[in-house]
Amino acid sequence: MKKLFCLFILLFSHATFASDAVYTGFFSNKAIDGYDSVSYFTADKPLKGHSEFVTSYMDADWYFSSQENLDLFSANPTKYAPQYGGFCAWAVAEKNDRAPGDPNQFSIVAGKLYLNYDAQVKGLWEEDIQGFITQGDKNWPKLLKNKR
Repeated sequence: MKKLFCLFILLFSHATFASDAVYTGFFSNKAIDGYDSVSYFTADKPLKGHSEFVTSYMDADWYFSSQENLDLFSANPTKYAPQYGGFCAWAVAEKNDRAPGDPNQFSIVAGKLYLNYDAQVKGLWEEDIQGFITQGDKNWPKLLKNKR
């Protein structure tokens, strides 16, 4: 029983999802919980994607609300994909670590999409967005390189 418990902890620890470049959660391969990343830019809000409009990018499945948005993403995924793989931007910057990003807690800064863990963390993020972006941009490559 002890071995089973240890295996469970290993399988579902923070480090398990930390090895991915895109946050998809534990039991899914959907980037940003199946929300349409293009809609943040075209509709100014997150829209749920549909299974008929899906593509693969960076080993994750990306869902879209329309063929038009899928085409926009396919033509330039780095323009529409959230920064830091959809992990919480504040956590990447402030804690040099990964935490899930909530698709409903977002900011678009200089044409880039950032997600935060929750509304409270988004409030912290908003206290120094530029400073956090500068630090997050420094931390993110190391977090990718040092996959756990």
